[in-house]
Amino acid sequence: MLLAFPRAFPPDSIEMQVADAGAARRLPLPDAERLEALLDERLGALLPFAGPQATLLSCVADAIRVAHARMSLRHGRLGNDFHAYHCEDHILEILDGRVGRLIARGGLRSLSWRDWCALLLFAATHDLRQRESPLPGSRIGTNERASAEEALRILDACGFCREQDGDFHANLELMITGSTFDARQAPGGPTLNAAELLHTGGALASALPAYLDASRPGWRDEPRLVHAANLALVAADLDTANVAEPFLSLVTSGERLCREREMLCGRAIDSAASAAPVLRFLTDAQEAYFFDLHRFHSQAGRAAFSDGKSANAARLKALCAGVRARAAAAGPPGSGEAVIALYRAVGTELGARPEP
Repeated sequence: MLLAFPRAFPPDSIEMQVADAGAARRLPLPDAERLEALLDERLGALLPFAGPQATLLSCVADAIRVAHARMSLRHGRLGNDFHAYHCEDHILEILDGRVGRLIARGGLRSLSWRDWCALLLFAATHDLRQRESPLPGSRIGTNERASAEEALRILDACGFCREQDGDFHANLELMITGSTFDARQAPGGPTLNAAELLHTGGALASALPAYLDASRPGWRDEPRLVHAANLALVAADLDTANVAEPFLSLVTSGERLCREREMLCGRAIDSAASAAPVLRFLTDAQEAYFFDLHRFHSQAGRAAFSDGKSANAARLKALCAGVRARAAAAGPPGSGEAVIALYRAVGTELGARPEP
């Protein structure tokens, strides 16, 4: 690993169960057909650019299959620890619409074919681990560090060479590290909640240069690392581009994050205890994140996603105001599920209107 860290994250039972692409293919994945269609589309478009290295595209596909299968078992529909946001759906939404929008705006020639492959690998691997205990004071999240270590093992298992393909290893480590939202806990604070962090801070990617200055002096003289740090900005923008998706998709992502947050907090979504936290999350926290905290960090990200985010701004304000108003008019909601029902209803009404 390029960056030092106080501890290591060895393979778990899921990693051993899905050791390679063959094991991934044997799993009864409900979205396998969609994944294969996306792999065909994304990697097929890169084939003319790969030249004599085209066989590496098959390695990329296998690595994505392995990561997707492990995510499905750990935190998705094939396992018993379902995360409503950080599951296999998040892999597919990045591979599909978000990467598609980046390509549509900048064109395939805006990045090298190897960089496009690195971004596809990032989409599949950056959230592999979601249950690692935090390290107090660490700016790099333990989930992200564990995911990065596992991602590099996936590259090894799928035919990447650490010498010839060292750019992939450097890119993935810094991209996944850079996707950390502020992982530092306040003294006496609650257990780390990845869904909560997505609405309370920004990604480490923009601060990677300063972090590298402190932890790896001389990195600016290594072109591979300079390039990886820049690519990490694009990856961070892909990760947070739900703010720029069609409005109803944005509404749905807010609900998914909220459900995951309540699950990680140990509150049943249909309980009275979840009502006030869900109302705050879907109104105050969403507004604060969208308007105050979120930024696109790369030129490519701003070009691809800024217009979409701007198009959502007025309706998001109206959504939060509408949920507050209906909750006030009807009296205190009885549960988080009741708040989500209000949120869906207002969102559906706003989504049916023409863009302002």
